[in-house]
Amino acid sequence: MTGNANAGRITAVLFMAQCLASAGFIAMSTVGAILAAELSGGRSWAGVPAAASALAGAGAAFLWGYLMDSLGRRGALALGLLCGAVGAAASIVAIVHGSFALLVAGMVLVGVAQAAVTLSRFVAAEVNNPEHRGRAISYVVLGGTVGAVLGPLMVAPSGRMMAEAGVNELAGAFAAAAILLAAAGAIIVAALRPDPRELGRALAESLPRSGPEGPARRTGTILGQPVAAAAVVSMVLSQVVMVAVMVITSLYMKDMRHDLGDISIVFSAHTIGMYAFSLLSGRLADRWGRAPVIITGAIALVVACLAAPLSTATFSIAGSLLLLGLGWNFCFVGGSALLSDQLAPAERARTQGFNDLLVGLAAGIGSFGSGLVSSAIGYRGVGLSGAALSLVPLVLVIRRARAIRKAAI
Repeated sequence: MTGNANAGRITAVLFMAQCLASAGFIAMSTVGAILAAELSGGRSWAGVPAAASALAGAGAAFLWGYLMDSLGRRGALALGLLCGAVGAAASIVAIVHGSFALLVAGMVLVGVAQAAVTLSRFVAAEVNNPEHRGRAISYVVLGGTVGAVLGPLMVAPSGRMMAEAGVNELAGAFAAAAILLAAAGAIIVAALRPDPRELGRALAESLPRSGPEGPARRTGTILGQPVAAAAVVSMVLSQVVMVAVMVITSLYMKDMRHDLGDISIVFSAHTIGMYAFSLLSGRLADRWGRAPVIITGAIALVVACLAAPLSTATFSIAGSLLLLGLGWNFCFVGGSALLSDQLAPAERARTQGFNDLLVGLAAGIGSFGSGLVSSAIGYRGVGLSGAALSLVPLVLVIRRARAIRKAAI
């Protein structure tokens, strides 16, 4: 993939770990709300474990940024995956004993793990030459596609195995997740060598120019720079828009009397848009530059948000949600690559961790806000609000396109 002999292998290891981990996360999320409703005794608590997981992940992202410097990339990722495996196992115990509180605690650990795994895209970026960073990030993100397919497929057979053992069938998804996360951690420990932190430093020293010179800057100073700010804004706002529209679409379709089959088609299309085109967005980020890819993604978000409420037909909504996922992917991959370009080795882990803290909070805001907006002005209002927010990174990156080109390494 690059002149760095280890870069391709390191990226492939991260991809494998991402595939396994995302399959585990998605398997748990498939049955999470059903399980929460059963253990809490009411539908109103069904979203609490997922919300706790998201908030924990947002807070943990910043912490992982520091731990990746002190423990190394391999040590931090392995620890994160261990947290996830323990969290999944704790959820099985919660099912056996009927403890809603223990389920929430387990999902908090799962959120902490997910935050660490999400940062692996930046680990791939730092070991690759600048002209290949976009595709390296997209290759790791692509692992989510495998997980989106593999995770749900494991729920039914693992559930049958648990039922045969006399345990609630919902525990099967968590058992499968515990195994997958432990396997991903074992791969990281065994194969992520030498540590990408050291490879990234060596690569930075070999390049004629690798980010800003001088001592490491404070995170606030970095985010105050126009180019870095544009990268973060692109990722954060695209996350808000994507989550807000995605979360409320299922309820909208239910109100329009669509069945679960129709809703599944729409969300499959959305998942394909989010992950399946990652290699394309990464290659375009390297070939076109970061700004054109972010601009394309923002335009796709605007169109998707405006189109989604126009028709109640299943395939029309599916097309809009696919475009929504694609727009998020372009903004996320392009923004991740752009932020990586602006950072010196000593600044990477903590700044990228803080970025993912903001992205995680954005997901929570999008999820919570979509319900409020929908209640007030309907699904069309959610779409219009999303389109308006998408204009912010679009205009911002267009205005700073020249500075972004000059800052490119």
